[in-house]
Amino acid sequence: MDGDGTQKGYDLELTRIISEEVPIPVIASGGCGKPDDMVDIFEKSNVDAALAASIFHYDSHGVQGVKSFLKDK
Repeated sequence: MDGDGTQKGYDLELTRIISEEVPIPVIASGGCGKPDDMVDIFEKSNVDAALAASIFHYDSHGVQGVKSFLKDK
């Protein structure tokens, strides 16, 4: 959560370690600043979901645009 609101990307290493070690679903949170950050977290960890807020709150990326982007990836 240290990255929450920073829009500098998720903590990939920590999230990867946690998602590999725990037997429960993991949701990446804190730091998403662009759709590529979401691609990175899904490609570089075993998370089940990724939370994003700032990119939607500040209208830098629309929900439908991000969905389309992720679907294409």
